[in-house]
Amino acid sequence: MHFKHPEILYFLFLLLVPILVHLFQLRRFKTEYFTNVRFLKKLTIESRKSSKIKKRLLLATRLLLLSALILAFAQPYFEAKDHKNANNELYIILDNSFSMQAKGNRGELLKRAVQELLEETPENSTFSLLTNEENFWNTDIKSIQNDLQNLKYSAIPFDLDAQLAKINTRKSIYKKDIILISDGVGTQQKQDNKEEIYFIKPEAEQKNNAAIDSVFINQTLDNFYEITVSIKGFGEDLAPLPIALYNQNKLIAKTIVTLDTKKKNVNFTIPKQEFNGYVTINDKGLPYDNEYFFSIAKNKKTAVLSIGEPQKSGFLSRIYTSNEFNITTSDLRLLDYNSIEKQTTIVLNELPEIPQALQTTLQAFVNKGGNLVVIPSESTTVASTNSFLKSIGNIQMGASDNSNPKQITKINFDHPLFSGVFESKITNFQYPKAEKSFVVKSTYPSILSYEDQTPFLTSIPKSTGTLFLFSAPLNTKNSNFQQSPLIVPVFYKMGINNKNALLYAATIGNNTPFWVNTTLTKEAVLTVKGKNEQFIPIQQMLDNKVKVTFADLPKQSGNYTIFNKNEALESISFNYARTESDLSKVTTDFGENFESIDSIRSVFNTLQTNRTDQQIWKWFLIFALTFLLIEMAIIRFLK
Repeated sequence: MHFKHPEILYFLFLLLVPILVHLFQLRRFKTEYFTNVRFLKKLTIESRKSSKIKKRLLLATRLLLLSALILAFAQPYFEAKDHKNANNELYIILDNSFSMQAKGNRGELLKRAVQELLEETPENSTFSLLTNEENFWNTDIKSIQNDLQNLKYSAIPFDLDAQLAKINTRKSIYKKDIILISDGVGTQQKQDNKEEIYFIKPEAEQKNNAAIDSVFINQTLDNFYEITVSIKGFGEDLAPLPIALYNQNKLIAKTIVTLDTKKKNVNFTIPKQEFNGYVTINDKGLPYDNEYFFSIAKNKKTAVLSIGEPQKSGFLSRIYTSNEFNITTSDLRLLDYNSIEKQTTIVLNELPEIPQALQTTLQAFVNKGGNLVVIPSESTTVASTNSFLKSIGNIQMGASDNSNPKQITKINFDHPLFSGVFESKITNFQYPKAEKSFVVKSTYPSILSYEDQTPFLTSIPKSTGTLFLFSAPLNTKNSNFQQSPLIVPVFYKMGINNKNALLYAATIGNNTPFWVNTTLTKEAVLTVKGKNEQFIPIQQMLDNKVKVTFADLPKQSGNYTIFNKNEALESISFNYARTESDLSKVTTDFGENFESIDSIRSVFNTLQTNRTDQQIWKWFLIFALTFLLIEMAIIRFLK
């Protein structure tokens, strides 16, 4: 037993007072003799004995009364088993990612967790609350009641390590208790945490879910686009889904799709014109991935410039057709340098040497978002070419290898250049070859490779433009690549690569730049506006273009428009990442080192039980009142 105020125990010396009073009350009886006093003598002896018993009982009750009062004021208690952590700081991590939209036995997981926090958190408890996007430091439940009731689902995936890092930056002399509320979907913990973590894991009743994964243009016809909607199913026995296509909230088409496979593609044909709409499905799973917004811009022709001998550029004009491209061919001696900045893609077609002035201009061109394709000549000056390549990225050309022809046998299907080109990986096709080639050393992955694994085509991806480098001349004397089926998709995608795609459907948080063809005044800025949200993106003026990046904006998916003051320039669309669509994607070892708790109430009850000292001063106060009543009863009833 411990005492809160042990100094009060010195008052126990006051117990001497009733003892002294008792001793001074002892009186000597004076004997008086009467005739025939035998009966009186007997009565006196009995009265004297009764008086002694009464006084001793009163002394005992008074001593016990005074002792109980002194002990009550000293506030005795039994120490809690976890009393050392009684002053720990409390942190609550609440996962409000989209997977928490799933329904448990009492409704949506997030809404139920919020309701429990509001109902079960003690009003006098001080804590800090962290969600995916917001932090509330050193607060109480009343102060953040409205914030919790209005808490929205976050497009930012839940990252436990990031949340723990925020907590660990809060320096304190006290330890930390952490309550984690998360379903664990798509979440991993890479770092070990020394603090106590109480893990509350809400469970979804059913984990079936369907999601619109992507929308892309499957093929371009004369007057129509055939767009493909890719739908993924997670779980078993998914019901048929209604799917609808809208253009500016106007219904264009509607059908039913049966998910008899994990992934299903649905095709729609729409007029070949500007489109600003979305696709929607209706299932009983998560709502956030049931809509997919996309925009199709006006069909603008892509400007391509081929620098080299015109007779070697014939194959380019057959790929870059006039309905989609404006292709210009120029001999190096007649090149108009002022036309370079107006191009989207430039092809250096077998130039023996790249003049220094052209190197400087092309470097600026790539840095401003242009695509550069370098096809070497058999007589290429390696030193001059390497000097130019080094200024753009870590890639170099070695000496020419003329020993034996090489076959091009490997396709990097995962390279962005082949995105949407192949429905399946091709393992058996007619391999093109090259008679003479240069040895290319690069730290970047190859796009096409020879049978000896050396690069035939590689690239230097930059945050703006891209440089593509072939290791061999492509003229028909040196290679049959021009007759290969690969040449069309390769050059077509290089021509439009890193340019705003015809169909634009960005993922929120994927910081891919968007290029706006406009010129801004010194203090002007571009603004992005949507139905419920508008913001100013990060932007960089580069001559007649503006490079726009969006970071983590916008917060809501939807269709947006880029404005220069009141002038609408481009239509763009944003979608939430589909990283949490699979509700079964829970890491098996996530939370295994945490203490599992079934509810908020259990956490607070556990903390209070383990860390609250057992106060017993009330019992001593009750004892004091009891002894007082006993004393009064002795005085009144005992003769």
